[in-house]
Amino acid sequence: MLTYDLINKNKRESWILIFSFLVVISALGWVFAQVYQNSAILYLAVIFSVGSALFSYYFADSITLAVSKAQEVDRASNQQLYNIVENLCIAAGIPTPKIYIIADAAPNAFATGRDPKHAVICFTTGILQKLDKTELEGVTAHELSHIGNYDIRLMTLVVVLVGMIALMSNWFLRFSFFGGRRSNNRDNGNLGMILFAVGILLAILSPLIATLIKLAVSRQREYLADASGALLTRYPEGLAKALEKISDDSTPLVEANNATAHLYIVNPFHEDRGQSTSEHPGNPHGARSWLAGLFNTHPPIEDRIKRLRAMNL
Repeated sequence: MLTYDLINKNKRESWILIFSFLVVISALGWVFAQVYQNSAILYLAVIFSVGSALFSYYFADSITLAVSKAQEVDRASNQQLYNIVENLCIAAGIPTPKIYIIADAAPNAFATGRDPKHAVICFTTGILQKLDKTELEGVTAHELSHIGNYDIRLMTLVVVLVGMIALMSNWFLRFSFFGGRRSNNRDNGNLGMILFAVGILLAILSPLIATLIKLAVSRQREYLADASGALLTRYPEGLAKALEKISDDSTPLVEANNATAHLYIVNPFHEDRGQSTSEHPGNPHGARSWLAGLFNTHPPIEDRIKRLRAMNL
């Protein structure tokens, strides 16, 4: 597949997944409103979710950096890294983001922020020590692509949507178990009972569905950033070699956690580094790998490397 076709395909699929979020939230809200015949609950959930979204939009990067114990660096403290980032930003036509470093031996990197003017790119000390210049340029181009493609904003919104669905589901279950469903709802007959049963089912399944959508969006954005980064450097092999080195390194990333894992260029918990499911078509082992892959934050490293080395630039 041509590089630009891959980019367009991933963009389409990502927006389809975002639309799926909206469908899940709308269905959840409508059922809850019908069951309780009380729109106040839904209004409270919406107000809370909007407040959470605004807070996350403006402060998610600061929270992520604080949790990761990252420290800002400037040109004077690390001129080589600053030059790599700055030169690639000039080529990409985006502002140079703030540069942070995490004192951690595990090789990894991530980008965050709400847009290219308010973006951050972060590297571990391990990745700076273990990659050569062309490999580090490949990783940097990948992360700058997340910034230029507005993935950093998209993933922030997706995480907020997942939180909103989980919150609504939790509220519904609490109201159900503690008498929130009034007797006048029971008088609606079979329709009321059916809606109540559907509501319980949605409350249980919606957080799982939302989490799967979030992870699918994350995986699609990684493929897109790989392709966009390779276009930026015009050297896909640099990123391919970097991914191989990072994947082969078993050093745990101490500062990572479940909330930030999807941001990194490679899963810091080493959960997405198994064999590609495409290598096992039509057998039970492949089916299990495919099912396990649904819960991965990143695509399999082997698939990413294969796609990079198949690119024609």
